[in-house]
Amino acid sequence: MLTSIVDSTDPRSIAARLRRRRFQLFERLLGQIPKPVRILDIGGTEAFWRTVGFVSVSDVHITLLNVSPQPVSLANFTSIVGDARDLGGFADGSVDVVYSNSVIEHVGGHGDQRRMADEVRRVGVRYFIQTPNRCFPLEPHFVFPFFQFLPIGLRVWLLRHADLGWHKQTSDPEAARRIVEGVRLLNRRELLALFPGGNVFRERLLGFTKSFVVYGGWGRGS
Repeated sequence: MLTSIVDSTDPRSIAARLRRRRFQLFERLLGQIPKPVRILDIGGTEAFWRTVGFVSVSDVHITLLNVSPQPVSLANFTSIVGDARDLGGFADGSVDVVYSNSVIEHVGGHGDQRRMADEVRRVGVRYFIQTPNRCFPLEPHFVFPFFQFLPIGLRVWLLRHADLGWHKQTSDPEAARRIVEGVRLLNRRELLALFPGGNVFRERLLGFTKSFVVYGGWGRGS
């Protein structure tokens, strides 16, 4: 049951249903702007876009940016290697939409998250950024209740002694610490501080906000 809440790869899961609802918002926004459209997806895969029906959308070109190459087979997809904190290969306002799903919590500390947010807002005319809510009771990466609020030492100890969510037990204390410190979840206030003036969509589950989407620039022309 806990895995169903966070595993969006299973189309029957709660997480997948929330993702489909989120993408409906994205499609409504995308439908408001003229085509063709250039999307920069930070951390994305062609497989994701296949699941949401973008395999034959010829007037939308999607560039996938990741820290390692991603396989692509469709004509309207390009895969490049890069760093979300430094999009120096892109000019100001050169991308119609910057899209990102569950990445900003992985890029490092607050300064790294600020650099990613600044780059997103610099290169994108519009942006659509999703990230889990720090205040949701179930931590989505380690699938452990309130894990994000535990002392760092205890989190490292737990990972050294058990499989946690998507992470296998890691006996090496330094490796366990790197994994634990590799996730920095955001609350709504912190997210809006990174994207001032953005709109926030809340994904709710059982009365709690499971994750946020912050989006902006959609009232501007192409």
